Amino acid sequence: MNSSFSCDITAVITDIDGTLTDKRRRISTAAIECIRSLMDSDIPVILASGNTLCSMTILAKMIGTDGTVICENGGTYRIGFDGDERVIGDISACREAFSLIEQYYENKGEQLQLYSPEYRFADVAFARTVDPDTVRMLLSDSPVRVLDTGFALHLQTEGISKATAFLTICEETGRTPEEFLAVGDSHNDIEMIQAAGCGAVVQNGSDDICSVADYVSGKMYGEGFVDAVKNVFPSLL
Repeated sequence: MNSSFSCDITAVITDIDGTLTDKRRRISTAAIECIRSLMDSDIPVILASGNTLCSMTILAKMIGTDGTVICENGGTYRIGFDGDERVIGDISACREAFSLIEQYYENKGEQLQLYSPEYRFADVAFARTVDPDTVRMLLSDSPVRVLDTGFALHLQTEGISKATAFLTICEETGRTPEEFLAVGDSHNDIEMIQAAGCGAVVQNGSDDICSVADYVSGKMYGEGFVDAVKNVFPSLL
């Protein structure tokens, strides 16, 4: 891993939870100001998250991006506020997998808490109150993978990731992945970090994503995001 980097970067894609927010999910005002500076300098910023489109739309509007978002860990995406939501994940496979998990824990007298099932069209998200490795073991023969974001557990179709949607957006907008700085913190950001021209991780990032990053910030959460942006755009901030 390099301690710093510089690339010919003209755009940014970033995770939200754990990258722009702290462990209590409080968003960094410094990160918001940084994103607005990028947007005001005609440097587009894509927000990529496990959250639903309705949540992402509110965040994008309040933060100040153009509304291009990746939702449900790459299961859906939208280009601009006026674009249509595109679904590329298989919600039926994820729901079937969740039923297996739910039955297992019900037999143990435990109940799982789903997150926004009525607004999810590509993945299933539930409270991180059970052991992720046990969930992975239960789904070892399923065409669904388990994503542990540190905030929730997500079930997503194999082959679908934030990078899947990222590459599709690049193709549809005429950009290349090499033009992007990608910033993240968790296992579900790895493919996105690897696909971008430069991949940065905030200090609180998991070991597996740090190992594939071009740059690991010495700062945590939103301050780490700002630090990563400063390394690529030193004259901007």
